[in-house]
Amino acid sequence: MTITEKDFGQGYHLITLSNTHGLKLAVTDLGARIVQLTANDRELILGFDSAQEYLTKDAYIGATIGRTAGRIEKGQFSLNDQTYQLSVDPQTGHSLHGGTPGFEQKKWTYQLSETDKESSVTFTTTSPDGEHGFPGNLSVEVCYTLTEDNIWRVRTQAISDQDTLFNPTNHVYFNLSGDVEESIDQHTLWLDSESFAPLRPDSIPTGEKASVAQTAFDFQTPQKLATVFTSQFEQKQLVDGIDHPFFLNNPGMNHVSAYLLSPDEQIKVSIMTDSPSVVIFTANFGQDTPEMHGKKLANHGGITFETQIAPGAEQYPAFGNIHLAAHTPFETTTEFKIDTREGI
Repeated sequence: MTITEKDFGQGYHLITLSNTHGLKLAVTDLGARIVQLTANDRELILGFDSAQEYLTKDAYIGATIGRTAGRIEKGQFSLNDQTYQLSVDPQTGHSLHGGTPGFEQKKWTYQLSETDKESSVTFTTTSPDGEHGFPGNLSVEVCYTLTEDNIWRVRTQAISDQDTLFNPTNHVYFNLSGDVEESIDQHTLWLDSESFAPLRPDSIPTGEKASVAQTAFDFQTPQKLATVFTSQFEQKQLVDGIDHPFFLNNPGMNHVSAYLLSPDEQIKVSIMTDSPSVVIFTANFGQDTPEMHGKKLANHGGITFETQIAPGAEQYPAFGNIHLAAHTPFETTTEFKIDTREGI
């Protein structure tokens, strides 16, 4: 295991963890984000080459998202019989990812640690009481670990001095082809979920838990993502792909909840999480895609696995509970296991 550091521009740093099997994980203190995940010199995720590109092109890619990932309708929620108003996106009138600038644009402090079997970068930041309308001084820690077993682990911990809302995630986009100009339509997805949250036209969940059976969103048997992109399923048509919460059947760190297989079947990424749901987003950007490593990103050029409590939980109790009680520790873990051809 090795750790290297270098300048990432704009006063930020790029920290690269490498194991002896050729797997490399690069992260930055800009947004406590993942920048690169490379197996046998093939790039597996979307990212930019400098801090400035993230700040000017898309600050959410690869970043830690918070305080609340996803949308909150009209930026309003009630807690302890008090109504709170969050800052909202002027185009939609809803809160998105906890407000801008959020965790994704903070400069996080970090510490490094290393053993024979794993290396870690632990990022920390604080969100002050009242930031974007949220109550409580919130301390957050995000630890990225790379292991000799080819696992990238994300552990998020937090504590607040007041009751508040907290529902973080990581906004990594996978494209296992290694080419940002290629759509993910020939990737194979398996997802252990029998229900999802349908959306309204403004992307706010309706509050329903709908069965995936006999829809294009049924990945309980492995399917090429092209089956979604070519379908006429109403919820697919709404967003030109997938941008939906899926409720996991068996969340837990001893159970694989999803896997993604590259078109050439050389790379497989398996996801384990203790979160009860995952938001799948298939980078439905149309023609409005950024340039990445000198190439224009394809529409549907990536897919996210945003493990979290389903957005909408602040108004739909059946989705879960995102209330974080004062002085109560929060912790969640997600692991991404990377297998190359020999191990598949």
